[in-house]
Amino acid sequence: MIDPDHPDSQFKTPQLNRFLRKVQRELELAGEVNVRITSDREMRRLNREFRGKDKSTDVLSFPPAQNGKVKLAGDIAISSKIAQENARALDHSLETELKILLLHGLLHLAGHDHESDKGEMASLEQRLRAKLKLPTGLIERSGEQPAASLVSALRAPRKQVAARSAR
Repeated sequence: MIDPDHPDSQFKTPQLNRFLRKVQRELELAGEVNVRITSDREMRRLNREFRGKDKSTDVLSFPPAQNGKVKLAGDIAISSKIAQENARALDHSLETELKILLLHGLLHLAGHDHESDKGEMASLEQRLRAKLKLPTGLIERSGEQPAASLVSALRAPRKQVAARSAR
């Protein structure tokens, strides 16, 4: 896990790496996943560049480029600021929130898209969330009345992002 914005942060990289690998096994998603925990400013730039939306968002998933040498499952970018705000507003730890965001991003890397799959991704996310003992997931939150600090983050659509260089 890369957290260049917070080198002395409270992110527990070994625990999150174990979680990442566990979810990859559950999804049968082979290959390396690069995770970048970054600033709100960087997330806004990525969202604007790859999705045409000029606002920050909590998590973005980027499918891999076909390079033939290294098996890459894809990249995930997470907004540190939104993750911290969500954790506070939902009264759980930052590590728990990062796991929720990682789960959502990994589902997208595995090819799921909740905006077009008639509830399949939501169902799978809910099943995995229960198995992994995580609180409410991102898709479920969108149907709830979130805390005021979460409204803009939770209204932002979350769908797979295809990097221009990857296609």
